[in-house]
Amino acid sequence: MRIAVTGTAGQVALALAERGPPAGVDVIAVGRPGLDLMRPDSVLPALRAAEADAIVSAAAYTAVDQAEGDAATAFSVNAAGAGAVAAAAREMGVPLLHLSTDYVFDGALDRPYREDDPTAPLGVYGASKLAGEEAVLSAGGRAAVFRTAWVYSPFGRNFVKTMVGLAASRSEVSVVADQQGRPTSALDIADALVAAARRLVSAPQDPALQGVFHLAGGDDATWCALAQATFDRLAAAGRPHCVARPIPASQYPTPARRPANSRLDGAKLKAVYGIEVPGWRASLSETVARLTA
Repeated sequence: MRIAVTGTAGQVALALAERGPPAGVDVIAVGRPGLDLMRPDSVLPALRAAEADAIVSAAAYTAVDQAEGDAATAFSVNAAGAGAVAAAAREMGVPLLHLSTDYVFDGALDRPYREDDPTAPLGVYGASKLAGEEAVLSAGGRAAVFRTAWVYSPFGRNFVKTMVGLAASRSEVSVVADQQGRPTSALDIADALVAAARRLVSAPQDPALQGVFHLAGGDDATWCALAQATFDRLAAAGRPHCVARPIPASQYPTPARRPANSRLDGAKLKAVYGIEVPGWRASLSETVARLTA
């Protein structure tokens, strides 16, 4: 099987490039300048050239705070760009696996969010990604939207890499402790997407495989707990000890509001696809080990 993934430098694109070949999957990363989501006319030719059996739509505008002052670009990439990728997949007759986010919710529920819970983004980024979901699902092709959250990996920029860097020069780091989520390894996301793509390719007439799914780690955490777990693994590897000091989100103001509850319920993904994402603790150990090798 051959998968084209939009974007070349993102965490999921890089994770797919690593995980695909051992699973017998060729992964073709397609990005700028050939494919530019700000230029919808570039999308179909670039994806056609990849000659893929399935497309993973991973490229996105992900600067959450910057989006508050740059809504036009966020919507151009995350909504119009996503729609262009979906239209290309429909034109090519291949399934699309589109990545979305927990930020489509406002975080007000006191339980993990299910796919059928009402969406209510708190900021521009979440609103643009929700518009992208709607564009993908209304494009008329075979598409599945996978919402994920709190993504970390040995690649790119992410929270865990930031904590590893801070621990090298500090003995204490203040971290928000009143926001909950389910940390998710990009490598685990890649494994899940490969499995889902196989199903979508092999069962093109199965409508149950289409729609919205939650693809996130199996265990809950706060940002502070995730930071402390990272520091503990660094200490076990002989690095200087660092402590995560819990603070409320009100003491760490940001331009964009974050959901207090970002937990995503993965029961539907398991029931339909048979995919269960591992808990974050084991995957975190692998990531930290690679970052400190």
